[in-house]
Amino acid sequence: MPLLEEGSVPRDCTRTVPVVIIGNGPSGICLSYLLSGYTPYLDPMAVHPNPILFRKLQEAKQLPITEQDLEFLCEGLEGRSGNPVAVLFDTLLHPNADLGFEFPSVLQWRMEKKRHIPHLVLGKATPGGAWHAMEGSMLTISLGIWMELPGVNYRDLTSGKRRSVSNDRATPDEISSYYKNYVKLMGLQKNFVDNTYVTSVQKLHRSHEKSLGNEKNTGLWEVRGYQQLQGDTHVPLSLFAENVVLATGASDSPARLGVEGEDLPYVFHSVRDLGVAVSCHGKLGSSSDPVLVVGAGLSAADAVLCALNHRVSVLHAFRKCADDLGLIFKQLPKTLYPEYHRVYHMMCSQVYSASPVANPIAPSPSLSPDYTSFPEHCVLSFQPDMHCVMRGSNGVLRVFKVSMVLVLIGTYPNLFFLKEQGQYLGLDPSRPIFCRQNPIDINPYTFECNTESGLFAMGPLVGDNFVRFLKGGALGIASCLRKRVNHAYLKRLVLQNNVLFSNII
Repeated sequence: MPLLEEGSVPRDCTRTVPVVIIGNGPSGICLSYLLSGYTPYLDPMAVHPNPILFRKLQEAKQLPITEQDLEFLCEGLEGRSGNPVAVLFDTLLHPNADLGFEFPSVLQWRMEKKRHIPHLVLGKATPGGAWHAMEGSMLTISLGIWMELPGVNYRDLTSGKRRSVSNDRATPDEISSYYKNYVKLMGLQKNFVDNTYVTSVQKLHRSHEKSLGNEKNTGLWEVRGYQQLQGDTHVPLSLFAENVVLATGASDSPARLGVEGEDLPYVFHSVRDLGVAVSCHGKLGSSSDPVLVVGAGLSAADAVLCALNHRVSVLHAFRKCADDLGLIFKQLPKTLYPEYHRVYHMMCSQVYSASPVANPIAPSPSLSPDYTSFPEHCVLSFQPDMHCVMRGSNGVLRVFKVSMVLVLIGTYPNLFFLKEQGQYLGLDPSRPIFCRQNPIDINPYTFECNTESGLFAMGPLVGDNFVRFLKGGALGIASCLRKRVNHAYLKRLVLQNNVLFSNII
């Protein structure tokens, strides 16, 4: 989509903007930083440890990274993201990080107002997104420095909180505070509209227009919603945008088992609910029936740790084998993640006996007093009397009385405001958008949706769940939009020259 020049947006017209970003988490914040005129160049004093990439960077060192050929720079790079620009930006910000090194960034950031692209960032709360809602005492998977955004060192804002040389992970409280302060420090507040709920995003098609000899269908996006003020006051919101960026994350809607009784009041889908239960005096404790945790990811491990730390016994059921190579624990170094490896060790060593029980409802001697693992088990139902029915790989049914159930098997993004809830944007349009299994189908270098021009997606929606890599989406989108501004400028010059030439003739 063509972009309006900054000067072409009337001051008294707040309804039309070149870019609207939906989501004010780290994805939206990082993109706002790049669109605000902060521009990355190769630091003239830096040397990248990758000689091939360094040679490419030197060939165009006078140009900002956002105006170079990102596909060319990405060639040959490998990393832990499936999006090549994410790998590129990560290695520019944290060279050789996967090898355990902490080399400085090779980028130099310059504020260039001429590269500013007007935009608005719409978020449900204050800047930081879902980080404000996470359990505040747990540690992040990523190191604190990997959670930082360009221009502000994470440690500078969290001085005195570093835990150890080998373990520099952060709590969600620290991260959410960092993001909130980042927006203020970088002067981005004017771009953010907090406490805003988007209810509809629709494309308004216009007639075909020719752009430098190429026909393309152009149109504006209509973004509707409301802003919640103090109390219950809602102010309607209506905007028109040439480009819309989906940066909503993927933690809106928990994945469900779809079994009988999943809506019973003792079944929950968030670790936060367990935190509330153990903090309520007498509601959950060492004398309670076990808590059942369903799932084999990091959220499930967090729930196990939370329960054990409050002396609540745990039953842990998951569909995979305990030694399945796809388990996330296999990818985490023991020195950095000792608590998760503690859970994984219990998953492998404290396994429930595979032999049938005569009376499945009676307490079983096979249950450990603190934790029992149920690999290759699936939940069949939850009963009103707080009994759970599970089936093992051998077909044997087992029933256990529990005090609480945590179903933690992933989350889905809630894209209800889009046509077909955004499902048509996925790699497989017949299935809902799901970060790893069915992300939004994008151009890997611009992050523009392949099925909708002018619509972009980044972060977990395109498979980048870690802050370390979602920043690549900001680079790809900012680069694409900046090049379109330059293209529009050149087009205007061509038209002006044609008019001048015709007048002379």
